[in-house]
Amino acid sequence: MDTNLKQKNEQNISKRFLVDPYENWVKQEKIPVHLDFGHNLLELEIGPWDRWETYGCFAHTHGRGDFMANYLLEIKPGKKSAPIRHIYEAFFYVLKGSGSATVEYPNGDKRVFEFGEKALFTVPLNCSYRIFNGSGREPLRLSCTNDAPLVLNLFHNEKFVFENEFDFPERLGADGHYEGEGEHLRVNRGDNVAEANLWETNFVNDLTNFKLYAMDARGKGSLNVSFILADSTMHAHSSEIPSGRYKKAHRHAAGTHVHAVSGVGYTLLWYEGDEEFVEIPWQHGFMYTPPFWMFHQHFNTGSEPARYLACSMGSRRYPFIALRRKSAEGKGATSIQEGGRQVEYEDQDNRIHRKWLEAIKSYGVKSKMGDIFNEENIMSLSESDLMGKIKTPDSIGPAV
Repeated sequence: MDTNLKQKNEQNISKRFLVDPYENWVKQEKIPVHLDFGHNLLELEIGPWDRWETYGCFAHTHGRGDFMANYLLEIKPGKKSAPIRHIYEAFFYVLKGSGSATVEYPNGDKRVFEFGEKALFTVPLNCSYRIFNGSGREPLRLSCTNDAPLVLNLFHNEKFVFENEFDFPERLGADGHYEGEGEHLRVNRGDNVAEANLWETNFVNDLTNFKLYAMDARGKGSLNVSFILADSTMHAHSSEIPSGRYKKAHRHAAGTHVHAVSGVGYTLLWYEGDEEFVEIPWQHGFMYTPPFWMFHQHFNTGSEPARYLACSMGSRRYPFIALRRKSAEGKGATSIQEGGRQVEYEDQDNRIHRKWLEAIKSYGVKSKMGDIFNEENIMSLSESDLMGKIKTPDSIGPAV
């Protein structure tokens, strides 16, 4: 066979076998692509992004899974993005700077709102929108968690995704949803499961001060609220860890993008049976994604409460996948000994608590967990006595 003909055949086959339309789209956008366990989003290299007429990069993680991804947008001082619309969903978290956005509804009406650092907002599905930098001196950088991999891989037609004229008027939300207004919904999830608190809106002005609700099932003093943003199939929640405490470990599906919002500390991650932990720093700007079924645990080491934002596939209203439905029903805060996904304090590796006690000492913080742990005994254990694995029943697998 002619060599040139053979090469053409091979190229044709490569376009018909193991095709990933999302990854192909990423390559053609010609902006930096970063891949790691997690990122400091404030420091990632960006490049000109023609589609947006601004700057950006892809912040991909090893644990993003099949449905979710993240990219950054940076708008230079006094500049604005191009108007754009798309039929994938996207949540925007403001990493740095301030600005405004204009959202055009299907009937031609426009909503204009201003935002500052640590705001969270979304745009109703396939509405045209534009983002403006409100400063003449400082850049505006936003983290955008999205389900573009799901949509592009499902339809594998870029024009359909970015030039689709179909409208979704049922997604717009109430008139005040871009003015900081919303609706508080309480959901009773049954006996022995913590009540879920939901806030339905399109815009949260400041995640550091937004009201959260008690969720002691995830750790004493833990606070939480879940967001329903523009009737989305994507989920977001914000949680807070008080000073002198930390949350219980748990595991779930891939694709949950966790942003540290305030406070200092770290997150530990490990698979069942691992003897070593992966450690991610905790401070504003850091984002990571726990891979599928990997335990992870959040620790506050500072003197102030620590908050975070988590965005994933499957909302409390539209769970989308079976694992998210189980989370919405409370399995994420139920002990693995009872068929859930959470490691109770009494079942965790002693090294975890000792590591945290040593960490808070450097910040001059005192533990408030002496009612749970014999801390004097844990600090006196030898390294060999500290070693141990998380206690998990052999029968527990990813079906729950």
